[in-house]
Amino acid sequence: MQARTENEMVNSTATTTVDVKATGHVRTALSEHRFEFTFEGSTLREFLEAFLAEYDVADLLIAETEAEASTEGWARVPDLDALPGRWVDNPEGEQTRPYARVLVNGRFNELLDGFDTELEDGDRVALVNPFIYCC
Repeated sequence: MQARTENEMVNSTATTTVDVKATGHVRTALSEHRFEFTFEGSTLREFLEAFLAEYDVADLLIAETEAEASTEGWARVPDLDALPGRWVDNPEGEQTRPYARVLVNGRFNELLDGFDTELEDGDRVALVNPFIYCC
C-alpha cells in the first residue's frame, strides 16, 4: 500500500458516517429501517445528495416547489407572527413534501441550519414519511 502525499490528503474529501433511520413509506421503499451510510462531506445537503443518488426515495421526501411542500386542509393558516416560539421553513427547493420530515438527532432540520446543518460521525438522520389513513 502506497503512502499518500500530503497534497493528496489535503485534496481528498472527508467522509462522514451517520446512522440512518427510516419510517413509513421511506422504510418500505428502502426495505430496511436502520443502517449506516457513509458519504463525502459533512452537511445534511451533502448527505441528501449522496443518499438520494443511491436510493430512489427523493419523491417521497423532497419538494421542488412551494406547492409540493404544502397541502390544503380543513384548518385555516394561522398568523405565524402571533404564534409562540420559533416558526421557520426551509427555502423553496429545500423543503420536504407534506407530512415528510428530515430530522438530525431527533430535531427537525428547519430548527437547526436547514440543509446546511453540519453532521458528525454517529449522528442520527431520520427520514420520515408516515402512512396516513383517512376514513
